[in-house]
Amino acid sequence: MSITLDISIIAAAWAHVLLAPYTKVEESFNLHATHDVLMYGVSEKTLHKYDHFAFPGVVPRTFIGSVLLAWLSRPIIALGAWSGLLTSKFQLQIIVRLVLATLNALTLTLIRRGTSRRFGGITGIFFALLSCTQFHLPFWMGRTIPNMFATIPVNIATYFLVDCAPNAAAPSIRHLSLAIALLTSTTVIFRAEALLLLAPLALQLLYTHQISFPKLIKVGLISGLISLSLTVLVDSYFWDQFPLWPEFSGIYFNVVQGKSSEWGTSPRHTYLTSHLPKLLLSALPLSLIGFLADQRRIGPLLLPSVLFILIISNLGHKEWRFVVYTVPIFNIAGARGARWMVTRRKNSLLGRLAQLATWSLIGANVLFTAFSLKASMRNYPGGEALSVFHQLDRITTSPPPHVHIANLAAQTGASLFLHLNSPPYYPGITTRNFLQMQSGGTTRPRTFP
Repeated sequence: MSITLDISIIAAAWAHVLLAPYTKVEESFNLHATHDVLMYGVSEKTLHKYDHFAFPGVVPRTFIGSVLLAWLSRPIIALGAWSGLLTSKFQLQIIVRLVLATLNALTLTLIRRGTSRRFGGITGIFFALLSCTQFHLPFWMGRTIPNMFATIPVNIATYFLVDCAPNAAAPSIRHLSLAIALLTSTTVIFRAEALLLLAPLALQLLYTHQISFPKLIKVGLISGLISLSLTVLVDSYFWDQFPLWPEFSGIYFNVVQGKSSEWGTSPRHTYLTSHLPKLLLSALPLSLIGFLADQRRIGPLLLPSVLFILIISNLGHKEWRFVVYTVPIFNIAGARGARWMVTRRKNSLLGRLAQLATWSLIGANVLFTAFSLKASMRNYPGGEALSVFHQLDRITTSPPPHVHIANLAAQTGASLFLHLNSPPYYPGITTRNFLQMQSGGTTRPRTFP
């Protein structure tokens, strides 16, 4: 059963990638950085060919996630090219996204295992069901936005906070230290808003005497300095600027200069009334039941995430991806609530209604996700148009035609991986026709902060 549940989580992530293989502008920096690492390598002699020098975006982003993703994908791509199964660059995009989705899914399987150990096997089953039947997190786990790189260490930190014996007062000091280190590294390298999640957690651990202040400072300083050194060295090299700390640039742009409001502002209640319900679906009411059923264990888990949402609600620009890190914690609480409901006495009307309500909520998740996925599959006209154009493989004009990729197409799926018949080419992968792609230098869309 345990392996089946883990495979189900991975399969859900893969299904979203395969059914919606194209990407959008929010994913473009990391996607194209991964493309360039794969195609050109990381030699100083080829850095000038990288896409980010021509289209740098609003603020610099770290290359660490893209480099690791490219390196992890390379053996799979090499095997596919050797076997003759890969025939176009677009397939490389799918492989890269599947690798990222798998990494995120594996962290959820860790959390599921920790949940089963602490709260029991039934709770672990419901955690898997909630995680598979929600839409946003499974759909985006294979998409190269910075937040989906950040969810990997944050989810591992969540596992360390959850994984302990059922009657244990708290996780071990080793697990707590690893969780603090991972959240610190996430803040420094990938997404600065993770600090707003780290701070309430650190205060909670200090207040409950689960960690000492000297230990907290030691772990934070060591992990922070190592992460800072890593991102400055790596990103200064790739951006050809020294010293460069990308996340500091993002903080300065979005918070100090207040430029994030250029992408719109929302009321303070937006996370609570809009984004969180869409992210969690039925896990939201079930998490409330889980909290009421097991306040001693669920309450401390939920508190840092709730405080994080309240704190980040004070920022004007709001997006669901800024609070996506809290979804697994709410799913744990929701799974605990579902377990409480299905274990009510079956021979009572209240017990039968509780069971019916639980499975109805799971069913509602499935229906909402199916509807959302079907709509999202049709939401990438730029990628679809370019793919259809590539099917015109009988064009034999000389010289070969060139295709200008305008702003709207680049925003809705026309990535570098879809330049099937223009260099660079990956070794062992051949082209199908003579069409050549070129993107317009003044029409590439701006990436989001």
